[in-house]
Amino acid sequence: MNTNDAAIGFAALAQDTRVRLLRLLAEHGASGMAAGEIAARLGVPSSTLSFHLSAMEQAGLVQATRQGRQLIYAVRINGLRSLLAFVTETCCAARPELCGDLARLLPEVPEERPPMAAAFNVLFLCTQNSARSIMAEAILSKMSRGSFHAYSAGSQPATHPVPDVIAKLKALGHDVTSLRSKSWSEFMGPDAPRMDFVITLCDTPRGQRCPDFGDTVVTAAWPLPDPAKFIGKPAEKGVMLSELYAGIRRRLEMFCSLPFSKLDRMAAKARLADIADLAHVRS
Repeated sequence: MNTNDAAIGFAALAQDTRVRLLRLLAEHGASGMAAGEIAARLGVPSSTLSFHLSAMEQAGLVQATRQGRQLIYAVRINGLRSLLAFVTETCCAARPELCGDLARLLPEVPEERPPMAAAFNVLFLCTQNSARSIMAEAILSKMSRGSFHAYSAGSQPATHPVPDVIAKLKALGHDVTSLRSKSWSEFMGPDAPRMDFVITLCDTPRGQRCPDFGDTVVTAAWPLPDPAKFIGKPAEKGVMLSELYAGIRRRLEMFCSLPFSKLDRMAAKARLADIADLAHVRS
């Protein structure tokens, strides 16, 4: 640990709620606590708790792991140990054993897991689930090589994907056998896969409010033109589909390159919003 990291660690603890939070998490050890339970025990609003947890996570004092639809927070004993060791390592002319090694008071812990870890479930939404979201599902499935599980759905699904979209994907080497238009209700049941990311590829579908996939889901909006509304000659439509494919692929390349192990949910959401802006500028 260097001086800057130590300063960040101590700054993250320079607040009453955070000190109480650290003591509470230390009490529960490696098993940790759900965010809702922490908020209730500390008597602070969820939004306030999220702010404090984010600061402590960035300082390396708290870590989050996913259990179903919940994020479980636990104290990072190794991070706390490093902070205390930094203070004591120069004690008594760099002989801390003469004045007590505070770090040895902390228990040993198993190897830590990063706060976010692949493979993530990603759901792409648009109104009919017949073009944009179908493209995104196919592109991410091929691009991620198992790091992400891609799905797509719509608020008012069509009977089948746009044939020209399927033909374009097939021509570009994508497996189209499992692609179909479906309702987002398929992903709301208790047996449905739990989503980590939900990305809409149009404005809020026909003015509807997107369903609630849980507090731990990272959402984003990447508005893209609807191929179903395009009017023109076949050659012009082919160019439009190529441009749409390239735009989606560009966004997903940036998405797959994000350092998820170093991002909390708020930071990940901000980076996904940046992707929409950056990809638009490069178009």
